[in-house]
Amino acid sequence: MSNRHLSRSIVLQTLFEWDFRGQNNSEIQNIIRRDIDEFAPGMGDISFVEKLINNILEKRFDLDKIIEKAAPDWPIDKISITDRNILRIGLYELLFADRNEVPAKVAINESIELAKTFGGENSGKFINGVLGSVYKEIGEPGKDAVSKNRVRKPEAVPYEKIPVKKLGGAVVYAKDENGEIYLALVHDIFGHWTLSKGKIEEGEDEIQATIREVGEELGLNNLKIKEKLGENEYVASHPESGKLRKHVMYFLVESKFDEVKLEKEKGGLDDAKWFKLADILELNFYNDILPIVTKAITILSS
Repeated sequence: MSNRHLSRSIVLQTLFEWDFRGQNNSEIQNIIRRDIDEFAPGMGDISFVEKLINNILEKRFDLDKIIEKAAPDWPIDKISITDRNILRIGLYELLFADRNEVPAKVAINESIELAKTFGGENSGKFINGVLGSVYKEIGEPGKDAVSKNRVRKPEAVPYEKIPVKKLGGAVVYAKDENGEIYLALVHDIFGHWTLSKGKIEEGEDEIQATIREVGEELGLNNLKIKEKLGENEYVASHPESGKLRKHVMYFLVESKFDEVKLEKEKGGLDDAKWFKLADILELNFYNDILPIVTKAITILSS
């Protein structure tokens, strides 16, 4: 076992005990020393272990929000102690570690190995699904790097055979008492402003489902769909069911200029605001969302 992999094993066992015993940060150093004495008595330099643990604890709330974003069907307290702490390790190294020291693929592979060693029967698949989803969100850094020991990957599932999940989204607009136009946007934990959306159940009316989901997410009532803006589709990885094609239909929706209140239970989002129409294009949008927003602005401006 490489020294770094052994160190990550110690980090996991330390975080497991810290989590199991009530997340008392003042006990961390004692737990580290005890675990090293028991599982790695010959380890000399423990600076990597201490630094990684302390950084994870410092970023824990951000990491947990990202887990909820990437695994929306699994509240953080419902994930096993082992799996959620493997995810904290993997996500920290994937998002915040020096990429020259820990390449993205190394962060993911190391976490999968921890899951296979310490987790349950499905832990490896679950960890791979969550970290893979985040990896795609951040643009797949290092994707084109070729490993000297490259292993042949299983044949990819044809795009047309990937299951489809329907979503309804909206560019929500309102006018203040002076007639100035505002758009309601939500902010995700990856730093982008984006459009409110929600799932459309099988057999549901697309318009009614979109009004319900968007209204609940933004805390707005009496929404009115004015016209359809367009559609887009992207592939996402679900930790349990694998790849999904998420097909989103976007509508232009009118609202009263009431206060927006982000649904607290909505994983992956941390803010919602009204923005003046003139300020919208200065915001950080995903590339596939920008054409939808631009079309809405064109319609509203005319």
